Amino acid sequence: MKVLVINSGSSSLKYQLIDMETESVIAKGGCERIGIEGSNLKHKAKGKEIVIQQAMPDHTVAVSLVLKALTDAEYGVIASMEEIDAVGHRAVASGEVFKAPTLVTDESIAKMEELSDLAPLHNPPAIVGVKACRAAMPNTPMAFVFDTSFHFTMPEYAYMYAIDYEDYQKYSIRRYGFHGTSHKFVSQEAAKYLGKKPEDLKIITCHLGNGSSITAVKGGKSIDTTMGFTPLAGVPMGTRSGDIDPAVVEYLAQKKGLTLAEAITYLNKKGGVAGISGVSSDFRDLRAAKAQGNKRAALALDMFTYACKKYVGAYTAAMNGVDCIVFTAGVGENTPSVIEAVCGDMDYIGLEIDKEKNSAPNNGQIRDVTGKNSKVKVLIIPTNEELVIARETVELL
Repeated sequence: MKVLVINSGSSSLKYQLIDMETESVIAKGGCERIGIEGSNLKHKAKGKEIVIQQAMPDHTVAVSLVLKALTDAEYGVIASMEEIDAVGHRAVASGEVFKAPTLVTDESIAKMEELSDLAPLHNPPAIVGVKACRAAMPNTPMAFVFDTSFHFTMPEYAYMYAIDYEDYQKYSIRRYGFHGTSHKFVSQEAAKYLGKKPEDLKIITCHLGNGSSITAVKGGKSIDTTMGFTPLAGVPMGTRSGDIDPAVVEYLAQKKGLTLAEAITYLNKKGGVAGISGVSSDFRDLRAAKAQGNKRAALALDMFTYACKKYVGAYTAAMNGVDCIVFTAGVGENTPSVIEAVCGDMDYIGLEIDKEKNSAPNNGQIRDVTGKNSKVKVLIIPTNEELVIARETVELL
């Protein structure tokens, strides 16, 4: 059974074509910097990597390039879309409507469109991907697999907001959390690496990328996470502000002459490290600018790592200790300076990293960067949201 997984991020699109008999990857790749200058598609298949430099103003163009790459006469791996048995789509926001994977139908797409306000940077591109794939493969079954599913184990006191309880009941206003497939995968991989059962561990998983979230995983279950009602909450991100006094929304709207909706869009698309630095939402660009003496780029990086450190401390307290801290995703897997900053000055929990191991090149494998005297394991684990999505798609179908 061949399953195509489409994972649409806010400025990226990753994909894998997986043979589920062996869980082996037939082809994989990703579109980077969608909507940003310098976008490209990296397609890996048959032991080779093809890089296609092409403008991708939006996710519609990105999806079309992916489907073309898979069927290309030279570097493709299938003759037509008919060889694909199922498609699993990463979906970010589910509200309380969907608590588990669900089939893609006209009705579920319509419901997802209604939920777009909960994830304005993710749900719309995900829906674009779904519609593009349905047009190319009208008879192929497809599934939505939700970021939020892993976080429905949070206790009520962790996911509730201090608003009128009747408004929670009426409007389902609560913390949902996101990046659930990633947090689930890397926490399970950490347990395997440590040779222990998930239920015996306290793990903090740091999914750090253009969108970032941190999760406390106790006994194999999510008990708290940084993102909230929408992916806007938590640490500062590529273009999202992260945690902010809600009164700022009204104040900004008054000062800039914005509607409420425009003010929220501002916080989603004009904030974060891009807004602070004035350089970019891409952490590679920020590091380069910092190296050239750009103080605002340095400030943006400092704000990001400081916020991450605070949450690591908070979740250590929430779980009464921590056995392992995991870093994953684009920034978490490839930015030693971020890991060093987040884990530095954490003597109070006995945390220490090995700077030499931390600075080693990313080899695509689990990397143990724990210091020799550390009481807490520190692992860099490449995430594989696509495999989780494929597994849950097969299970559903």
